[in-house]
Amino acid sequence: MNLSSPTFPFGNGIHWFSASAHTKLPQEPLKDWLLSPSSLTQRLKTRCSTFEVLLLGEQWIDTPTQEWHGAESQLWLREVLLRLDGVPWVFARTLITPALLQQQQQLEQLGNRPLGELLYSDNHFIAGEIDVCHIEQGSPMCTLAASLAQPTSAPLWGRRRHFSYQQLPLVVAEVFLPAAVLAINAET
Repeated sequence: MNLSSPTFPFGNGIHWFSASAHTKLPQEPLKDWLLSPSSLTQRLKTRCSTFEVLLLGEQWIDTPTQEWHGAESQLWLREVLLRLDGVPWVFARTLITPALLQQQQQLEQLGNRPLGELLYSDNHFIAGEIDVCHIEQGSPMCTLAASLAQPTSAPLWGRRRHFSYQQLPLVVAEVFLPAAVLAINAET
């Protein structure tokens, strides 16, 4: 796996759509995984013996206007790979406001711990609607997949969910890598 820091962040430039308004979603069972309201972390853990979070990078960034609609000028960015039995299944990208980091300092200190466990174990985090993305060949996300020895032969799909903690926003995006899509589609 050749992941060098000059390529961080990896998830810039993804275009998101409301799942309820998107007319061309993937077939089941991947569609079920995309639209599931439950914790992706918990669901992934049922599919493996060893679940790992590989931190790709985290830092303060200027607010990406295509991803964020709040007034914040900077956000905390965290990007990780979720690996099942050593195989990267999901790329995850989290955007957090400075105000939320002040209230929940553990968010800045997650390291290789899964964010999903915190979000779904604390009733103060309220989950919002799910958006989806359809990533075509040639995107930075496909380049990342290829660097993981998972070349893309079909478009990638991802989901994004807005959370709030006492009115303070946080956004989590998750893109299913080719290995995950193959395994998920083998469920049928």
